[in-house]
Amino acid sequence: MSKVLTSEEINKLAQQVQAIAQTGLHYSTGVFDKERYEALRKIAFELLSSGFDLSAEQFSRLHIPDEGYATPKTDVRAIVLREGKLLMVRESDDGLWSLPGGWVDVGDAPSAAVCREVVEETGLQVKATKLLGIWDRNQHNHPPYPWHVYKVIFLCEEYGGEIRTSYESLDVKFFDINNLPELSLTRIVPELILTSVDIATSDKPAWFD
Repeated sequence: MSKVLTSEEINKLAQQVQAIAQTGLHYSTGVFDKERYEALRKIAFELLSSGFDLSAEQFSRLHIPDEGYATPKTDVRAIVLREGKLLMVRESDDGLWSLPGGWVDVGDAPSAAVCREVVEETGLQVKATKLLGIWDRNQHNHPPYPWHVYKVIFLCEEYGGEIRTSYESLDVKFFDINNLPELSLTRIVPELILTSVDIATSDKPAWFD
């Protein structure tokens, strides 16, 4: 009996096809090989766009293609606790809540990137004190996404600043871990938060995968 693929499985396969096409376009020198890899990338865009109610053409205009060998992107997030409550930001693009964080820029150390993101989004100055986990986004029930992403979560300690919002954040608050607001699931899911807080408040080792 043939297996019916879920949308998450289709998205993961499309990510892999896109990566093969991107890497092939970088390394191949033959005209016909490049045409084949370009056709393969269009197929990947068609599959990826199906999860976002967009045509492949619309998706390709939104997609900023990488160059060179394809690798996962890196997203960093911070666990900041104050009297047992968790710092969260309300994202400006969807109005939902997430841990402060964002993409690692080229040249950034991950721990430096997460501290920069926290101060930009919340106004609080922090230092990273413990690696809590490295998560493969594809394995933890996030909504479909065009790229393969690793999420790196750090425990961060406040040392200055004052809470404020930014163009990226509509609101900034501390929440009881057992009463979290509606989450921006594209960015963070409950499993990552609860596991990370457990590791942050114990001697358990960092999570991986």
